[in-house]
Amino acid sequence: MFFTAVVSVLVSSVAVVAQYGNPPPAQPTTSTAPPVPSAPANTDPNVINVNVAPNGQFMFDPANFTAPVNATVTFFFPNSGLDHSVTQSSFEAPCTYLTASSNNSAGFDSGLIFLHHRPLSQASADQFTIVITDDQPIYFHCKQVTHCGLGMVGTINAPTNGTNTFAAFQAAASKIGSSEVTETDHGPVTGGFNAIASLAPSATATVSGGSAPSSGMKVVASVGALFLSGLAIGAALL
Repeated sequence: MFFTAVVSVLVSSVAVVAQYGNPPPAQPTTSTAPPVPSAPANTDPNVINVNVAPNGQFMFDPANFTAPVNATVTFFFPNSGLDHSVTQSSFEAPCTYLTASSNNSAGFDSGLIFLHHRPLSQASADQFTIVITDDQPIYFHCKQVTHCGLGMVGTINAPTNGTNTFAAFQAAASKIGSSEVTETDHGPVTGGFNAIASLAPSATATVSGGSAPSSGMKVVASVGALFLSGLAIGAALL
């Protein structure tokens, strides 16, 4: 009787596989990570949204743009698995935080955003917003080690020709390369020069949950459950 019960269960398992089938081999494996929010599209010249490291690239998007006085510029940090920052610097020292001097106030700094410490089931985008206070050029970079040296820099209201352009600023950062000095991270710094950050970074929309397993995974689980059920039935009949 035990043998008959087990055979019956196995036959039922084969029928389940035949009914649902395995996923086509050409289909990619479904990722368990939920979608990651990015900066919303916007056409208002007084509201500018910037993606930080979109798709894992060491860049800002857009990296070079103009913004009128009183415009708000919001940087969106995706849950990309790496730490990034928006740290104000100067054309002369592209990979160094802009400290206060006789010529300028201290720069703004989002601080390193540690998004990868969150559960993978929670994809979120933090935001850091500055308000433009002058039409003069603003230079900024990512202070994570090596990122600025890889060209992860940006400019606002930089001249389109001459010596202090975005292209020249990025070239100066890339020239530093691996010689970039590690910057101390003290967390967010409000204020700024030619732009003001009045608040520390804050969380925005969150997408909770994860993707369901593929149909192939469901079939394997069903077959395993039926097999265990067969063993239990057989033991009861002994």
